[in-house]
Amino acid sequence: MSDSPPKFALLPMVRAYLRASTDQQDALRAKGALLAFAESHGQRIVSFYPENESGTKLKRPELMRLLDDSQPGDVILCEQIDRLSRLNKEDWESLRGIIKSKGLHIVSLDLPTSHPLMDPQVETTFTGWMLSAMNDLLLDMLAAIARKDYEDRVRRSKEGIDKARDEGKYKGRVPNQALHARVKACLKTGMAIRKVAEVCGCSKTTVQKIKADLDKEHLAA
Repeated sequence: MSDSPPKFALLPMVRAYLRASTDQQDALRAKGALLAFAESHGQRIVSFYPENESGTKLKRPELMRLLDDSQPGDVILCEQIDRLSRLNKEDWESLRGIIKSKGLHIVSLDLPTSHPLMDPQVETTFTGWMLSAMNDLLLDMLAAIARKDYEDRVRRSKEGIDKARDEGKYKGRVPNQALHARVKACLKTGMAIRKVAEVCGCSKTTVQKIKADLDKEHLAA
């Protein structure tokens, strides 16, 4: 009879990824929907990874942290595939490669065939195998659609700016003055950049840019 302690299998964890493109958008907007979805499948979300970053960037801080935290079998839960990716083909393949190599599952509210993967027992069945194969194809399709949607938006925006510039009406992007004021107030208290970003609901990059402007103001004073 062995005196070694019993081994317990680790249950897969559900990690929710929430993304908004700009600081003016609420990255946590879909938190309630993700919580309700996980509960309806008898699961709980162990951690949330919200950030305000473009989905066209592969190296997003919170997405990278999620991938580092994850263990084989864990679920990456998102509202829509475009929250996870608006990447070009090469970067999407890199991200999919990382996710696959770590043995993770993507479950998205807008992809019903991925929902059964919330059950940790499904992947060991023939049904789970078939669903995984089907989802690989659908994920690639949705990622391509998300990228095309982004490129169409960029093109339309550029056309609008070019037209406004030709008509002498373009004034450039207007900064969010209220956000800038909040960030500056926090920085003046000596608060750390990461904490300021958390308190003000914006990205660390935005805080760093506003801090640089604030430093220039101090030098000019």
